[in-house]
This record gives sequence, C-alpha cells and structure tokens, in this order.
Amino acid sequence: MAPDRDWWRHAVVYQVYPRSFADADGDGIGDLRGILSRVDYLASLGIDAVWLSPFYPSPLADGGYDVADYRNVDPRLGTLEDMDELIAVLHERGIRVVVDIVPNHTSDRHPWFQEALAAGRGSEARERYIFRDGAGPQGAEPPTDWVSMFGGPAWAPAGDGQWYLHTFAVEQPDLNWDRPDVRADFVRTLRFWADRGVDGFRIDVAHMLTKDLTEPLPSRDELALIPVDGQHPLLDRDDVHEVYAEWRQVFDEYDPPRAAVAEAWVDSSRVPLYARPESLGQAFNFDLLEADFDAAQFRRVVTENLALAAASGSSSTWVLSNHDVVRPATRYGLPHPPRKTDGHPAVKHGVQWLREGGSDSAVDRVAGLRRARAAALFMLGLPGSAYLYQGEELGLPEVGDLAAAARQDPTFFRSGGQDPGRDGCRVPLPWSPDGPSFGFGPGPAHLPQPAWFAEYSVAAQEEAVGSTLRLLRRALALRRRFAETAVFEWVDTGDPDVLRYRRGGGWEVVTNFGPAPYDLDRIEMAVTSGLNIMGVVPPDTTVWLAPASGA
Repeated sequence: MAPDRDWWRHAVVYQVYPRSFADADGDGIGDLRGILSRVDYLASLGIDAVWLSPFYPSPLADGGYDVADYRNVDPRLGTLEDMDELIAVLHERGIRVVVDIVPNHTSDRHPWFQEALAAGRGSEARERYIFRDGAGPQGAEPPTDWVSMFGGPAWAPAGDGQWYLHTFAVEQPDLNWDRPDVRADFVRTLRFWADRGVDGFRIDVAHMLTKDLTEPLPSRDELALIPVDGQHPLLDRDDVHEVYAEWRQVFDEYDPPRAAVAEAWVDSSRVPLYARPESLGQAFNFDLLEADFDAAQFRRVVTENLALAAASGSSSTWVLSNHDVVRPATRYGLPHPPRKTDGHPAVKHGVQWLREGGSDSAVDRVAGLRRARAAALFMLGLPGSAYLYQGEELGLPEVGDLAAAARQDPTFFRSGGQDPGRDGCRVPLPWSPDGPSFGFGPGPAHLPQPAWFAEYSVAAQEEAVGSTLRLLRRALALRRRFAETAVFEWVDTGDPDVLRYRRGGGWEVVTNFGPAPYDLDRIEMAVTSGLNIMGVVPPDTTVWLAPASGA
C-alpha cells in the first residue's frame, strides 16, 4: 500500500463490530475468519479503512470493551496469525486498518487487576488502579456516592475495606494514569499493533484517563457543580494531553505516521485540543449523530465543526451511527415530540423510544429509511472523513423489541431494565434472506434477528435496483472525485428547509429536509437518495449534482 501521510483526513472508515459482522466457525459469535471471508464485500463498498471494535481477550461484560489482554486476540474470535492475515489482505485491497484502544479501564480479569486484589492494601499492584478506603465502620460503605455511567454505584468492594473505582461496569476497573508503568505499558501496546501493520487507533473515552482524586473527595452533588474546563477531577483534564503528546511521538516514529482519533465527549471549544497535530490528530464530532433530520440543525453542525477542524489544523469527522446509538433509519422514523427551544436531539428521542418498549408500531420505517439515505448522502459529500457503522449501508433499522432474556448490554442489567442498552444496534448483520442467521454464520446468532431482516440482507440488496447498498456504493465511487479538495461553500436556496453546498470541481450537494418538492436550476444529477425526478429534489431527499458540461 502506497504511503500517504494524510489518508485519514478524507477517508471513509467502515466500523466493524467483530462479534456481529460474520461468524465463520458457527459458535454464534462473529470472528476474524468471518471478516476475512467478507473482504471482497468490504472492498466492493469503496471504503478507505476498516475500524475494528475490540477483538481482544475479554469476558464480554461490555461487548469487548472490558479488555483482559491488550496484545492478543480473543480465542473465540481467532488468533494473532488471523489478525496478521486480515491486516495483510485488507492492505492488499487498499483498505487501511484502525483498531480500538481502551485505556480508561481494563477488565477485572486482566492480570494486573487480579494481582491487585491478591496483593492487598497498600501494594504497588493496587496503585495501578484507583483503590480507596471505604467509609463507615470497617469501610463497609463506598468512599463517595458517585454513580457509574452504566447505573449503580461507581465503587465496588475489594473485600478488605477498600473499594475500587469503575466509571463504567463493575467489571471495568479504572486505571491510575499517574503511574509511569501504566503509561509505559500502553506505549508498548501501541507499538505492538503498529509494528503488525495497524494504520491507526480509535481512542475510547479519550477524555477520561487522568483524574485528580485528592482527598477529601467531593460528593456527587458537589462534583456536578465543578466546571468541566480542564481542571475537573474526572473529566477532560488538561493533563490528559501529556499522555497523548507521548503517544504522538510514538505514532510519528512510523512512516507514514500512525493516525489516531479521539472519542472525546467534551465541550466543542475543547475538541481542538485532542485534534491538534501534536496530540491525537483528529477527534470525533457526534453533532450530526445527535441532530434531528432538520435543515437548521444540520447547517449549524456543519458550520461549527468545520471551524473547529480549521482551528486544530485537522479535518472533521462525520458520524451518523455507531455501536452505541439507535440506528438512523429508526431514529428518523420516530414521531417528533413537541419541539423545545433548543431542539430535541434525535438520538435521545431514540433512547426514549427504547425505554418505552421499542415498539415497531411507533416507527415510520419508510420515512425513516428515506431520511437515513438522504442524511448519509449529505454527510458523505462533506469535507473531512466519514464513518459508516456496519449495516448503515443496508439502511438497517434498530431491533427495538429484544426480549430481556436475550439482552447482553450491562446498562440493561445495571439499571434494572430501565435503560434498554445498546443491543438493538449490535444484532448480527443479515447477509442472505434465509438460513439460521441470515448468512451471518452456519448456526444461530448470539443476538436474535427478526424475520424482517431478510429484506435488508446484502444478497437481497445486491439484486434490487435503487437499494441502499447500491446507492452507497455509487456515492462512495463518486466521492473520490472531490473528497480531497478543500473547497466548501454554502449556496443560498431561498428555502429554509433546503441545504445546498458546493465542493471542488463544481460538485454540489442539495438536501431537501422539508415536506414540499424543491425545484433545481440544474439537471446534472449524478446520484439521488430518493426518486429521480429531473430538476426536482423531492422531500427527504439528497441529490449530488455533477459539474456542468464544460465547467
């Protein structure tokens, strides 16, 4: 593969959630050999890179984000040799490889944590994590009343009067990033994978690593009043960038330098800190993912995030979907509640729908798919890199009505079922319209797939004119003609429900978010997400206009 220092600036990156992509051995869990069997499909999409969600050894308390060994492959998913082969085969097809790094916490089955529990109070082993004495007689109460991200207390007992901090699941103890050995071990992990040919890293909850737990610890209410401005005890601290400056030195040892992107849920003013060239180099923006299908919201998001990217010297990242949120084909098909003055983010609306039972009767599946296709074409035309989550190219809806017995997400169990969790967007992909798991594997899948998955399968869409799969392939092929240009400008439409922007070489993107057709002044349609009507953009539709003849 030819070296390219800046490939990440304009790449289309396809997220593979390995356990739900393809199952080669029939155990119901997707694996690396399954991904290898689908490399032709990945290449046919026209993507630039694959991002692999965690494939490391893990007890799966949190879908693989509880890592027991950062420099190995879960035996249920394959071997290091399988991983080497996958990297090599993807590279042969011109596809780069990005892997997840999960640095805030380990699994409670990680050797370090097992050593910490055995070593006891005051040991060096415990200093790698965040242990504190409990409150009350014999330390029987947690040190504070903090709540974890997945619900319930953020502290778990070690059994000897001490408690350990877990920002997420109880099986995910937080690491102590003040420790030089913790920092050194992650540098070894980065080099381990970079040496094996990995091209980039996605950094999980990049804003949470460093913490200031100087006594006395604040209460939950006191913590909520502390500004998140670089000095918060737990979130988005300025000193986290000391870690990433060291990582950047490691990345730059390679030719081309290894890329990195931060998952940093921080105030927009602080995003450029993670995206600077001396830090990770790029940071996710999730603003489109959180927006309704609404012209004013989309325009604001694009304008603000292009400015943020310019401020950092990076490029923006555009995301509509991932393994943590309700799929867009469902989000955009939900009826809107009364609009608040600050809007009602679609992703939160989707979560509320799940909490109310996730009934398909509440979803306008036709409208949802129509808007999801339009949003995808709008996003793919923007300058910067774009991320597609597996199944997004199929217009796959959320599986909202999973039975309690089938669920796996810790948020469901930690909340007593009040939060349905993220299993609905992690249901294994349908590859064919029949079989025990719609072609996912030779047997049943680890999460049940509904019967209607058949119509969304890859095989069904390969044959269907106008399918979402064929639409996205066409768009990704055309995108290469203007993706690397820096040109972007809004074009006035005279209609608040219609957005139009111009890219390099005369390409234009027009999206009609409104209820009425929009008449165009040009007819050079190269691709449309909806009905192909000459000179007209129907409601809930995006069209790409090719350069006019002679332009």
